Amino acid sequence: MGRSRLFSITVVGLAALPLLAFAHGISAEERQRMLDGGYFEYVLLGARHMLTGYDHLLFLFGVVFFLTKFTDVAKFVTAFTLGHCITLIFATFYGITWNYFLIDAVIAVSVIYKGFDNIGGFQRVFEMEKSPSLLGAVFAFGLLHGFGLSTRLQQLPLGDD
Repeated sequence: MGRSRLFSITVVGLAALPLLAFAHGISAEERQRMLDGGYFEYVLLGARHMLTGYDHLLFLFGVVFFLTKFTDVAKFVTAFTLGHCITLIFATFYGITWNYFLIDAVIAVSVIYKGFDNIGGFQRVFEMEKSPSLLGAVFAFGLLHGFGLSTRLQQLPLGDD
């Protein structure tokens, strides 16, 4: 990979990092709409987050960037989605939470990890023959991203039922 391409990827990645800080935030307006609207508003929040959550979009873009077959794209997006759903549902229902600033920082690291992998960092820096299992990493990071959303969601009064 040429230096100019590596520089471009690095600049885009660094420019996008501030967006990650707002990836799991819920605006006061969204919060009130959800409290007034019920379950359907929670579903809409989830749909909006999937389409505008910079952390998910950057990570998935990093994963699918070098894939050439639709079946591979579907496999990796499904692995991420399954991981995300598992922790989102499990952590929310059981009230498992953590400091959301730390979770968002680790989520940012997942985006950096994928960028590092995309530029051949494991081969050049660690002299590994190949990168660690990408499918496993995508699933693990899906778990992490779902936990991040769950932690933010639990800041809302969800009710006992």
